[in-house]
Amino acid sequence: MRIGVFDSGAGGLSVVKSLLERQLFEEIIYYGDTARVPYGTKDKNTIVRYSLEALEFFNNFDIDLLITACNTVSAYALREMREVSSYDIVGVIEPGIRAVENKLDDKNAEILITGTRATIASGRYQNELGERGYRNLTALQTGLFVPLVEEGIFDGPILEETMHYYFKDIHNPAAIILGCTHFPIISTAIKDYFNSKPLMIHSGEAIVEYLAEHHGITSQCEQSDLKIFASDNVDGLRKIAKEWLSTL
Repeated sequence: MRIGVFDSGAGGLSVVKSLLERQLFEEIIYYGDTARVPYGTKDKNTIVRYSLEALEFFNNFDIDLLITACNTVSAYALREMREVSSYDIVGVIEPGIRAVENKLDDKNAEILITGTRATIASGRYQNELGERGYRNLTALQTGLFVPLVEEGIFDGPILEETMHYYFKDIHNPAAIILGCTHFPIISTAIKDYFNSKPLMIHSGEAIVEYLAEHHGITSQCEQSDLKIFASDNVDGLRKIAKEWLSTL
């Protein structure tokens, strides 16, 4: 199979890492809209427009499936994208929620939802987890993590201070939803911040489980070929990919 992975920038590479590790697809076409990143600070209409324009890029390839690795796109534009697409499109929010259901039986357990401003404001994680009976939910906009990851700051005092700024009033959550695909890159630091060592819900791992459960995609191919494209500075994105995919 040949699939597409779409993200507003480099964050979706954390999803690609999980796909490559399982060797589920013969070819992965990655497209980052680096000219207009970040999406998480923009309004809904802009997010939808940018997402539909990204679909036009994938018309150049005969893909079988598209993964929108951006939580913001998954929150705001998935329905509109599906309406005009000839192939199936999978977002990251539903797989993340399914991962919580599969791994956390206690409906009273404290769940921390992190994400960009737009993702948290959409209420998608909060509402859908609430519908499934989870009652102890805290949603935080943690957008400052994105530029830190982009700058290669995966640990150290700057990240520690940023985590303290966001998490100072949060005590020992049972699970943390990494509601932005940049966040898995600093997941170890986030987990270590809390003494409880919470369950981390990672979009890439959740997608792999979701594809097996809902699409029957489990068989491994001999080799996965990754092709990376961008709306701006593709060489820069490819450099980031080389660094992140070897260290994630």
